Amino acid sequence: MNKLTIIPLNKIEIKDNFWDRYIGLVKEVIIPYQWDILNDRLEGVETSHCIQNFRIAARREEGEFYGAVFQDSDLAKWIEAVAFSLATSPDPDLERQVDEVVDLIGDAQEEDGYLNTYFTIKEPENRFRNLMEGHELYCAGHFMEAAAAYYRATGKDKLVHIMRRFADLICDEFSLEKNSKGYPGHQEVEIGLYKLYEVTGETRYLEQAKMFLDRRGEKPNYFLEEKKQPGFKHLFDEFKNYDTAYAQSHLPVRRQETAEGHAVRAGYMYCAMADIGAAYDDAELLKACEVLWDNMVQKRMYITGSVGSSGILERFTTDYDLPNNSNYSETCASIALALFGRRMAQIKKEARYYDIVEKALYNTVLAGIALDGRSFFYVNPLEVWPDNCIPRTSKEHVKPVRQAWFGVACCPPNIARTLASLGEYIYLAQQDAIWINLFISSRVRTVIQGQEVELEIDTRFPYDGRIRVSVNSPVPVRGKLYIRIPEYVKEYTVHMDGRALDTGVGSDGYYRLDMEFASQTITLCFGLEPRIIRANPLVKEDIGKVAIMKGPLVFCMEEVDNGANLPAYYLDTASGMEEYYDEGILGGTSVIRCKGKKMKSEGWEAKELYTEKRPEFEEKLLTLVPYPYWGNRKTGEMLVWIREQL
Repeated sequence: MNKLTIIPLNKIEIKDNFWDRYIGLVKEVIIPYQWDILNDRLEGVETSHCIQNFRIAARREEGEFYGAVFQDSDLAKWIEAVAFSLATSPDPDLERQVDEVVDLIGDAQEEDGYLNTYFTIKEPENRFRNLMEGHELYCAGHFMEAAAAYYRATGKDKLVHIMRRFADLICDEFSLEKNSKGYPGHQEVEIGLYKLYEVTGETRYLEQAKMFLDRRGEKPNYFLEEKKQPGFKHLFDEFKNYDTAYAQSHLPVRRQETAEGHAVRAGYMYCAMADIGAAYDDAELLKACEVLWDNMVQKRMYITGSVGSSGILERFTTDYDLPNNSNYSETCASIALALFGRRMAQIKKEARYYDIVEKALYNTVLAGIALDGRSFFYVNPLEVWPDNCIPRTSKEHVKPVRQAWFGVACCPPNIARTLASLGEYIYLAQQDAIWINLFISSRVRTVIQGQEVELEIDTRFPYDGRIRVSVNSPVPVRGKLYIRIPEYVKEYTVHMDGRALDTGVGSDGYYRLDMEFASQTITLCFGLEPRIIRANPLVKEDIGKVAIMKGPLVFCMEEVDNGANLPAYYLDTASGMEEYYDEGILGGTSVIRCKGKKMKSEGWEAKELYTEKRPEFEEKLLTLVPYPYWGNRKTGEMLVWIREQL
């Protein structure tokens, strides 16, 4: 299949007003901070024990395993984040650090290639005997991804060789020759095997990834049969009454039509389906990807680009069930959504997928990390009242402040690798064309028809809708430039070297220029104003409410700006909105102010919980800031969906 290619990170340089604060944090703060945590060097932070587990498995030290069964994956994602960082910003000291930990990983590997510190240290007799909960294949997948990324960044292949040994063992263990019916309880190894195939050319890995997908959902259900085996023991109590939809094994993947179960498992599986569907030109598998995508983003996704509405088992529920103050919306799930959307854009060449990728990246993914890079949200609600975020209640998963770390810490290193690889989301290419998908100030070098071409984007997006694209090719070459026109842009202009151009958009959602790449400047001006958003009335939680967006950014109210009891506010949608940029707030950001009113609480007797009295209101000016920045000042309430004043 002729899918679009991702331009390597070492060909892309980002210099962007909005994103630079995060890009700079990755190398200077996030990577060293997370390394210290993985090594248990910081006081007052959840113990990781991740590196210590590897040292014990490698017999460098004595001790017991500590942490979750999937603790190894935190190190894998950290290595991948470092690899992406090294691709754009070489650092010999950081590279040496990774080389040393790769040596440690190699020492922890067993003679037959097996690699997992939990089972090596704690339950060696139970290797591959609890695929439902064991996460061996999940961890393997993340290390395969890390190995491929580190090889691409540095040319060093030691980790690739380590993971090839494990991949070969997996292919043997789960082969048709052994009559294996097994597949992973948490999807991820399919992605890892595919990436290992890409860097090695070993088709066995591609075939195994496809085999895992093909087996999933067959009857009898593998996980239900696995539980019946003598000596089987659960690692998690909540899996004792197992729902096959939780791990998307309720139906064969090609017959699944709704996003079900654990949101991260689902997202990673959909990524693998897209990879394998494209590799095999499997129309049925790719059609399933489209159906699942449409169900997820049209009926089960929040306005912030987050998915997974249930705090119980971190999962999807049913169409239009999108509660705002008890949702899970795991950061990792939005990252998986962005990864899936990028793959679908590569395959289908349609801008609509990037409308969602952009929404997820600008809102939930960024909300997952503090502006100082040292604390994180695992869960991303759209409404918070700190007083009822109480342990051992239905809201215990909702945190009103970001946490320094977690006992289950999948999200922080996932955010790190996503930010470090941001350049991979901006452009796509093929032999004779370049696609611009995100409006991030950057410079890219790629090859069009055998000739190196340089493009540079200059913009203050998302605060300003002006985008300048400069093209430079020493030798003029014919090609095509596709520029995504976001779904929220209703009016725009295009000029090339000062000359106005027609502004028709293709059915694919891209503005297309058939041009000779030489030395040109294309300027787009998007009409980018704050806008009022209403939810489908079937989303019962949001009836009678509105949200504010500008470009991809969702805005929210915070108690620090508006006072307490935010649900008592009503927004006057007929009065217009004032927007301004404030350098003094949150390191510089757009602020939106709207007229409205607030239901008075004064005058109520302390003992009076209910009354027949009509409510009284007072005029108020509502202040909103970008959702990704909430919680960076003071602990307090937060609200996205505001009652509409009618």
